[in-house]
Amino acid sequence: MSIPKKPDKAKLVVGCIMNDKALIETLFPLLEDTFGPVDMISRWLDFVYTNYYYEEMGMPLFRKVFTFKRLIEQDELALIKEKTNKIETKFMTDEKRSVNIDPGYLVSSRFILATGKEYSHRIYIGHKMYADLTLMYSKKEGFKTLEWTYPDYASQSMMSFLSKVRHKYLLDLKTSKGKKND
Repeated sequence: MSIPKKPDKAKLVVGCIMNDKALIETLFPLLEDTFGPVDMISRWLDFVYTNYYYEEMGMPLFRKVFTFKRLIEQDELALIKEKTNKIETKFMTDEKRSVNIDPGYLVSSRFILATGKEYSHRIYIGHKMYADLTLMYSKKEGFKTLEWTYPDYASQSMMSFLSKVRHKYLLDLKTSKGKKND
């Protein structure tokens, strides 16, 4: 019999796609007001390997990824996705988004994204949201893609950034567990 235990907290990772880099000046404070102080920020990732957003958002598109200092409970992800959806609506013009916000979390073994779209490999997590297992981590190979991993998240620059996030997460997790034992 398995003995259930509370899972480790996770590192909140929020990816943002936008058509105008200047929007970050308004978006950044909203993210911090909602999720607390930012921990790490990627450089501008001037690639979006899909044309999925072009009709709605135009082009070119730019990506920036944020992580936050506060570790989250893994079961917060659906509510976090609801919050990011509300933030997206603040940037809508003529019912079209200028910003797409993808929240997810990272733990030592995997990277998960939240989505409102159901598919065979996505697990329902409540609040009309699903968890998408996007990347898996192994000590031997580092981050590994899956057949459904979005091309943006399969890129070397993204996986390099997420490897740095994972390293920081493991330090944060060790520190938070040490505080509990004091």
